[in-house]
Amino acid sequence: MSKDLSIYVHIPFCVRKCNYCDFLSFYAKKDVVETYFAALKKEIMLAAKELNGNSAGKDGQAMSGNPLVKSIFFGGGTPSFVEAEKICDTLKAIKTEFDLDPQCEISIEVNPASAIYDKLVSFKKAGFNRLSIGAQSLDDAELKVLGRAHTGAMFLETFENARKAGFDNINVDVMSALPGQSLESYIRTLEKVLSLKPEHISAYSLILEEGTPFYDMELDLPDEDTDRAMYHETKEILARSGYHRYEISNYALGEQDDPKYECFHNKVYWKRGNYLGLGIGAASMVDNVRWSNVRDIHLYVDAQMSKVDREVLSPEAQMEEFMFLGLRLVEGVSIEEFKRQFGRDIWEIYGEVIDKYAGLGLLEYRRSEAGRESVENTYLRLTDKGLDVSNTVMAEFIL
Repeated sequence: MSKDLSIYVHIPFCVRKCNYCDFLSFYAKKDVVETYFAALKKEIMLAAKELNGNSAGKDGQAMSGNPLVKSIFFGGGTPSFVEAEKICDTLKAIKTEFDLDPQCEISIEVNPASAIYDKLVSFKKAGFNRLSIGAQSLDDAELKVLGRAHTGAMFLETFENARKAGFDNINVDVMSALPGQSLESYIRTLEKVLSLKPEHISAYSLILEEGTPFYDMELDLPDEDTDRAMYHETKEILARSGYHRYEISNYALGEQDDPKYECFHNKVYWKRGNYLGLGIGAASMVDNVRWSNVRDIHLYVDAQMSKVDREVLSPEAQMEEFMFLGLRLVEGVSIEEFKRQFGRDIWEIYGEVIDKYAGLGLLEYRRSEAGRESVENTYLRLTDKGLDVSNTVMAEFIL
């Protein structure tokens, strides 16, 4: 393999599980954390040997045929919950075993309840250059209902400390349609976050996932009209504040089509690039082969059949993903890239669906370069109206 690669590192540990969370995460004692990071380091070494054309050179020197790592993302769980030394050592192991692009985007998720200043300084020194802070809300009553371990004041302190530690690329997660949340309280959270000028904002609407405490609870949720109002206010307020929307739920500071602060790592998923998942439950896809790691921490630590659900994606499955993942992006999907990857015109496969939703004003064409007339140099994308009902449209691209 000699292609670009992105790496996701799953840190499953949390101080406690949030009421809405369906991610693979849990509280664990110190000895479990210790053994997990030892197993994680072992997986890094084994994965490097498998994916690299040769074993990595001494001190991480590039070797011919090795994939070039373009982004690394430590997620969870709560990576900031554990000792900074363990996180930094894990990143060091990746740097040793893999070849990193000099401009590699290296992100870490943190929770204000555990991201103390000294940890942030350690992360920055280790090479992390992008921080994602889970605020969700700055209203303490809403945070309590969510089961979050932090307060609004703790978030503000964490953001300030992140700047002091030298982070100049920060994402903030905010959530709407929360129990007991009004349109006014949501806008207050959004405006407080905007006053800090983070480089990136991820704005999600609460989804009740089966298996979470929220799923079986009677909740005072905003009605549908309020939910939609929050969605539209998000777009308008962020646009006025200098953020461009580049994906359904993601906004970056700067002009439209300026990718500087867009999350490169997440775009790899949406564009079906190669990614390697490390840690329990982590998913990987390399050269259209997909697999996941076991979700049982004891099996993972004991190194028993780490990889499960290995699947070679069929051409049809690849086309489906190309469309319904790519259409999440505001830029849409490249018609030329579709033909390059699959050897067939996009209209041959999806002509009826494209015509249907273009006729309804939910899909449109966008030329990639001004003045080019060739349709091959065109993107197919959801209109603003189409993004509002994206799930309905994307479902039509399942073959």
